[in-house]
Amino acid sequence: MKKTFQRIAAGIALLAGACTAAGAAPASDTGDWPSRPVTIVVPYAPGGFADTRVRVIARKLEQKLGQPVVVENKAGAGGVVGTTFIARAKPDGYTLGTGNLAPLSVNPSLMQDIPYDVAKDLAPVILIENSPLVLSVGPTVKVDSVQQLIALAKKEPGKLTFGSSGVGGAHHLSGEMFREAAHIDIVHVPYKGGSLAATDLMGGHITMMFEMGYSALPAIQGKKIHPLAVTSAKRLAVLPNVPTMAEAGLPGFESYNWQGIIAPAGTPAPIVARLNRDLNDILRDPDIVKAINDTGSQAGGGTPEEFGAFIRSETAKWAKVIKEGNITLQ
Repeated sequence: MKKTFQRIAAGIALLAGACTAAGAAPASDTGDWPSRPVTIVVPYAPGGFADTRVRVIARKLEQKLGQPVVVENKAGAGGVVGTTFIARAKPDGYTLGTGNLAPLSVNPSLMQDIPYDVAKDLAPVILIENSPLVLSVGPTVKVDSVQQLIALAKKEPGKLTFGSSGVGGAHHLSGEMFREAAHIDIVHVPYKGGSLAATDLMGGHITMMFEMGYSALPAIQGKKIHPLAVTSAKRLAVLPNVPTMAEAGLPGFESYNWQGIIAPAGTPAPIVARLNRDLNDILRDPDIVKAINDTGSQAGGGTPEEFGAFIRSETAKWAKVIKEGNITLQ
């Protein structure tokens, strides 16, 4: 029966065409789905970046689906525990998850024997948001531009430091990419959490840090740290006078801590299409756009295929950085 349904669903998907934001499959193709609550699994603890945004999205999605959308946290092993749970869930549209940078595009290169295959076990639904980072220096570092920082690093090789929330996170990998792109010798200082690193940056105990926009903004506004560049392709509305890394002399330098919605592989195409359509609508909501922009992030959207291509491109990019930097969890 299940195989028959999947064949029918695939046929409907072909007739409906590609799953695009503008032309997703109509609700009638999803049968009686959803007829009960839908769960979104977050592979991190409550209260963090990955958790807070999806709870807002979930409330909006409830209105679209006409059923409760429950957010469930399954933290552990850098997102591996929760992502494994999503990959192994029944592909019926009632278990979804957030797909994040580390579990989908970093851990496959950084960890050995992760218990899921991103390409085979998970289905991309939509990119929710891209969150660029801000490269800032502490109050005692007398530079006003990325080029001045690079010049200082070349003058004093091995002396400048960059902080992070730990090995393999967006803070760390952005710093490694900077080191490789600028051909400089800077030292990674991992902390047990981004807030600890940010505190030491303000205190002048480390030289620099690539920090998430929402957490860097208060310190920037309070003039406790000095922003040099953002890692997005375009300048951020909340920091209009801060150049991009490309504008600062490192073309092609982009780094994001991103998240989207994923489903177990085999979830019927009409359900994925319905979710994609509804979530695209939500991501065009002015209140949602403002909430995302105000934290220094950028609203996502697009098709499942585009999100899948983005995941693959991010995986290739960070695999290169990890290999060239000889980065391990040891």
